[in-house]
Order: sequence, then C-alpha cells, then structure tokens
Amino acid sequence: MEQTEEKLFRVEKELPFLDPLISEWFNSKYDSLSDPQRKAIPLIHSGKSVLVSSPTGTGKTLSAFLAVLNELFIQSRSGEIKDSVFCLYISPLKALANDIDRNLKEPLREIDELAKSRGNDFPKIRVGVRSGDTSQSERQKMLRKPPHILITTPESFTLSLTAPKFREHLKGIKYVIIDEIHEISANKRGTLLSANLERLESITGSVVRIGLSATQAPLELIANYLCGYEDDKPREVSIIEADTKKALDLKVLTPVDDLTKVSYEVANERMYSILTDLIRQHRTTLIFTNTRSGTEHVAMRLKARGIESIEAHHSSLGKETRIDVESRLKSGELQCVITSTSLELGIDIGFIDLVIQIGSPKSVSKGLQRIGRSGHGLDVLSKGRFVVFELDDLVECAVLTKAAYDKEIDRVTIPTNSLDVLSQVIVGMSLEKAWGVEEAYQVLRRSFSYHTLDHDDYINTLKYLGGQVEDQTIYSKIWFDEQDGKFGKKRSSRMIFFMNVGTIPEEADYQVINEAGKHLGQLSDKFVERLKPGDVFVLGAKIHMYLSTRRNRVIVKDASGMRPTVPSWTGEMLPRSYDL
Repeated sequence: MEQTEEKLFRVEKELPFLDPLISEWFNSKYDSLSDPQRKAIPLIHSGKSVLVSSPTGTGKTLSAFLAVLNELFIQSRSGEIKDSVFCLYISPLKALANDIDRNLKEPLREIDELAKSRGNDFPKIRVGVRSGDTSQSERQKMLRKPPHILITTPESFTLSLTAPKFREHLKGIKYVIIDEIHEISANKRGTLLSANLERLESITGSVVRIGLSATQAPLELIANYLCGYEDDKPREVSIIEADTKKALDLKVLTPVDDLTKVSYEVANERMYSILTDLIRQHRTTLIFTNTRSGTEHVAMRLKARGIESIEAHHSSLGKETRIDVESRLKSGELQCVITSTSLELGIDIGFIDLVIQIGSPKSVSKGLQRIGRSGHGLDVLSKGRFVVFELDDLVECAVLTKAAYDKEIDRVTIPTNSLDVLSQVIVGMSLEKAWGVEEAYQVLRRSFSYHTLDHDDYINTLKYLGGQVEDQTIYSKIWFDEQDGKFGKKRSSRMIFFMNVGTIPEEADYQVINEAGKHLGQLSDKFVERLKPGDVFVLGAKIHMYLSTRRNRVIVKDASGMRPTVPSWTGEMLPRSYDL
C-alpha cells in the first residue's frame, strides 16, 4: 500500500534535538512543519535571536514556543527545573495573553498525559498570566510559586520588573518572546518596553529574543528594535520572512451607486441591508469597526434586523464577557461578532469565512491584519469586504485594496528618545538601587529607543526629576546628586511610579455591575455623568437600565426590549498612516 508524503513525515528527522516525547506529541498533532517553524526553531534552539515575519495562521506562535517547551521538558525530566520564570512572553493585548495561556496549557496537558502513559511522571511546567485582569490573589500565588512561562503585557512587565520580590523570579529568564512586535514597536508602549528589556538584561545576562510579526516593513528596523545594541553595535538577529503567498479576495462595497447623491443617513441605513445579506450568506462573520461605540451601535442595529446569534467584543467589556465571546466564536456557536480592535491580532478565534471592515482601517497593514482573520491558516483564502458610506473612506479603501494586492505595506515608524517615557524609566530604575549616572546612561543606550539619546537631554531629565528646572525648584520624584554623579529613590518614588506607569492614556472609567454582582465592563466618566436613573444603554450588545452610582461602580439591571442609547468612550479614532 502506497504511503502518502504526510504519513512519512517525522519531525525528529528535521529537528533531531527534540526530546522523543515532544517529537511524538508533535507527530500526533501535525503533518508537517510550516516554513517559519522549519527555519526558526533550530535557530532558537541554538540560542540565536530571531524575528519571524509571516501572515496570520502560519504557525508563528509554535515557532517561538517549541524550542522553549522542549528545553523546559528536558529540565523537568532531569529534575533540574527551577522555581523561577524561564520564558517571558509579552503581548500588546490582554485578550491575546489569555488566548496564548489557553493554547499553551492544552499541549502541556497532552504532553504530560503522554509522559504518564509511558510510565514517566515529571514536575509540571507552569504557565501564568499577569495583566490588568489578574487578581491580587493570583499575583500572590505567582510570588510564592512563579510560572516557568510568564505571559504578560508591556505595562505589567514594567511593574513586575520593579516589584522587589517578583523581580528575583525574573533573574533566570533565558527567552523573551514579543508577539505582534510591529504593533508594539510603533508607539510609546514600545519605547517603554525597549528600555525595560535592557533593564532586564542587566540582571539576567544575555537572553534570546524572539519577535513575532505579521507581514510588515521594514523588517531590518523592527529586528534592530527587537535586539538593541551591544558595544555600540546592533546585536545579531536572524530575520525569517516566511515564503507564503496568502490568497486574498477583497472588494469595496458601497450601499448606493453614487454617494454624492444621497445623505449620510440614507447611506448608513442601507449599509445595514448589505451587512445583513453578507452575514446570512456566510457561516461565521467578523465585523470590524474603528471604535467601541461603533461596535455597540452596529451590534444593536443588526440585532434589530433579526441577526440573533451575534455578540460584541471590545476592551471595555468585562474579562468574563470577552473570554466567553472568544470561546463561543472559536467553537462556531456564533454567526457574527462585531469588534473594534480587540480581535484584530493573533487570538485564536477558530474558522472565520468572512471579515467585514466598516469604513477605512486607516492603514494597509491594519487592513491586512484584520482581513487575515478570515481563512486563518496556510493556503486558505482570506475573504474581506470593505463597506463604506463616506467618500473619504471610499478613496482610502480603494487605494488600500490595490496596495494590498500589490503587497505595498505601510512602513513602521518607531519613536526614539521620548523624554516623557525616559522619565518613567529612570524613576523605575531608581527603585532598584542607587545608580551611577553614566552606568544608567549606558544601560539605556543599549535600547534601540534610546541608543541616540543626547547626553544633555538625559542630564536635563535627571535634573527635572530631581526637582531642578531652570533655577526653579519643583516637586522632586527622585534624588539626583550631580556632583557625585548618582541618583536614587526618595520615599515617595515608589508610589509616584506605580500610579503613573505606562503610556496608554488614562481613562476615568466606571465599572458596570449588574444586580447579581457580575462585572459587565466599563463606561467613561463623561458618559456616566449624563446618566439618570431609568436611562437605558447598550453594552456588549445587551441592553441595561441604569439604577445608581456607588463610588466608581454603576449598578444596572437587564432592560431587554427597550430602546437604548450607545455609550461613548474617549480617544478612539485611528490615525491614517503616512504611506496610505
């Protein structure tokens, strides 16, 4: 009987360094290695830093983790595994962190069961998530028994690095994985992360850095950002650009033939007829809007048109609600989910056969990222429809669609030498010890984001933090002795740092709680200020009635069937990319 090529595949032939149990598990799950896996895993195993760039669904995550899991498993088998963090995984989204947590625990459980079936019982490899959603009790458990793989966000990593007790658990880190690095690096969250990676290396020694990116440009710049500098030279990094040609089916749709001849309201109303038809023609549809309020509005209007198996997903919904929607979407229970930005990155949401973008996504890369959620896999068609009802969006989406087919991707611009972020980093460093001014300067300059930091700007930032600004005395955040060339913490420095860390604009949100005490999500203070008892609003595609406000909590009850208003949140609009 003739064997197929797939059945002849054995991962140990290509990756002979894998533990036999890891190889057996891999062979039982997969028929082949993807292109990124074939190229990246041997390099990571040999201790080399890599940047993996490939479309959604090409196995990037396993590329990063397989060598790490293999090494941890070998340590567990030999009894050498330690109670400290071995691998740090950093994600820009809490939802993506939770998803990776689920997707890592499943193979670990399967490998553990396989080991037991072979008569082996090794210490378990622990995985933990530390983000804004993590409860205080869970953080205390991590402190007592740290995970071997810590999944976190840039902001929570900053706090972990500065917490005296948990910082000790980070000293054994060998691998750092940065997922969706193109998304992180392009803003000041990336600036903070870049500096903190150098702070981490100052206590761990050299670590293997692994960057995971969607199709992006220029890759050399992102790779340089990932690894920073050593002795004024860029650290070595291998760039792996997957040789995968993702098939696209893109169209721009308008609700009327001529947008100049109808009002905005008429075009908007007819748009919902297009959306309803598209949803009914497909099994599972994912709709992107650019704002949270847009998500709620579209979900409400589609429900009114008879689409029942539908949910909303965005960052202002409660953790339980978000995870429930992700789980039901992945299992195929939902016909449609509307989201703003929270599902655009690499979260595993199962099979999506159509992605709809309402209006312009404002950049080619963001458009491709979102459309790539459909046909999530190798050699699977990604089908996307841009539905527009404004002339500006029509022009943008037409240009964007041509650029996507021509593979002309927006170039990433990475901010450097941001003095506001530098101030945060210096206050954080002061909590570790009393630093020599030049010693700290050299640590910062190893970061890509501060490699070209002007020394005078650095000293002036220290003076500002030390309370000296142009012969005036202001409230100091640290002590700075210019004569001795040292700086360190004051009694108030820790509180100042923990209350102000991060670069995401602060929002004075109210927590929405139902009568049973369940946390439903958040509302902005400006929206809550206008609410009166009996007012009805929509949150998470469900209708609630406002009852009262208690401190920072909004108490609500179910108001299904009533006509709601749509909440608004601050700072939601996306900027148009320069290249588009």
